[in-house]
Amino acid sequence: MIDDNRQSLADLGALQGDATTAAALHNDGVSAAPLREQQIDAQGRAYATGKRKNAIARVWIKPGSGKIVVNGRDQTEYFARPTLRLVINQPFDVAERRDQYDVHATVKGGGLSGQAGAVKHGISQALTRFEPALRSVVKHAGFLTRDPRVVERKKYGKAKARKSFQFSKR
Repeated sequence: MIDDNRQSLADLGALQGDATTAAALHNDGVSAAPLREQQIDAQGRAYATGKRKNAIARVWIKPGSGKIVVNGRDQTEYFARPTLRLVINQPFDVAERRDQYDVHATVKGGGLSGQAGAVKHGISQALTRFEPALRSVVKHAGFLTRDPRVVERKKYGKAKARKSFQFSKR
C-alpha cells in the first residue's frame, strides 16, 4: 500500500513536469537536500566566520598537510591545553579529513575556551564551503550551529548577574 502511494506521488510529480520532486519522493519518500555550490576564493581557499561567546574567528582553509595557524602562531603554541586542540580538530575527525587541510585563523575577543569554540565553528563552516558533500556529516555532529550561550550581564543592585548582597536585618 505504501509503495503504491509513493509510486502514485512520483507519477503525479512527473505529470506536473517537476522531475526533481518525482525523483525525491521516489527515493525512499525522503527528499534529498540539493548540494550547495563550492565557495573558493582566487587563492583556492574557503573562508568562514566562527563565533562562540564573545570570540570571533576568521578562518581560511585550503588543501595541505594539516598545519593549523592561529593568530600567526602554531596551534600547539596558541592553544597550550590539549583539550582545546582536541576541540579545534573535531570537525576534521568527524569528516575524516585529518591532516588534509591547512588552516589559517585570526581570533579576537573572549577567552581561550571561547576562541577555540569559535575556531571550531569557523573550520566547520569553511569545510562545508570547500566540500559541500560534507555538510550533512558536520551538521549532524552539531558543529554548524552557533552556540548562543553568553555570559549574563550584571544588574544594578546585585553583586553579580543574579547573586544578591548579604541580607542584614539591622
